[in-house]
Amino acid sequence: MERFAPGEFCWIELATSNRNAATGFYSALFGWTVRDVPAGPDAVYSLFELHGRVAAGAFAISPDESAAGVPPHWHLYVAVAGADEAAKKAAELGGQVVHAPFDVMDRGRAALIQDPTGAFFSVWQANQRPGLGVTGEAGAFCWAELNTGDQAHAKTFYEALFGWKLKPGQGEGSGYLHILNGENYIGGVPPARLNSPAPPHWLIYFAVADVDATFQRAKDMAASILLPPTDFEGVGRVAMLADPQGAVFALYRGAGK
Repeated sequence: MERFAPGEFCWIELATSNRNAATGFYSALFGWTVRDVPAGPDAVYSLFELHGRVAAGAFAISPDESAAGVPPHWHLYVAVAGADEAAKKAAELGGQVVHAPFDVMDRGRAALIQDPTGAFFSVWQANQRPGLGVTGEAGAFCWAELNTGDQAHAKTFYEALFGWKLKPGQGEGSGYLHILNGENYIGGVPPARLNSPAPPHWLIYFAVADVDATFQRAKDMAASILLPPTDFEGVGRVAMLADPQGAVFALYRGAGK
């Protein structure tokens, strides 16, 4: 990947309670290498790389964030032409600008937003860093799902903010909405899960060559099982786990691959 059109998922980032343990876990799981870069006084930002291309980022949750109840989690960024304009529009549409637009050195400009249903995401206006250097390959980000109890409100918000289209698949009666950015399918919004204890959130999916083998490797490294390897007809095989620090993610291999 060299550039991202507005509305595309362009970056994923792990916020963790133990950066060293987390980087070790994901390196062993996906074959990533880790490159640490300074991120201010006494702060380090880890870049995960796959085949020499950046596949994700990671940082340690601060004591203040931890005290405020911020849990380990994977975080999603959406490419925009202008972070300030996107943040302003999100607020007008009923979202909350949690962190006003700010510059990330010369890499780009970001803003942290909570959608009207409660899920957090960031917008990214690229400068020197367009975003991820690799997607879709085994060990790389491939899909994102918005888990929310208010599908209709989410549809209205995101379609107005990013120009996405959220619509059911042809002939589908599952209630699943596919997210289209232009002509590209980039993610989805499953129907609300009754009595789900999880707050609204974006779930990150990683492509893998073998869901079962990767799942077992994660389990052997003390990951928690949320969904064992499961086939979804016409979609593929999926598993969902939480890493040893508690950040939730999913594994995916497409049907027929």
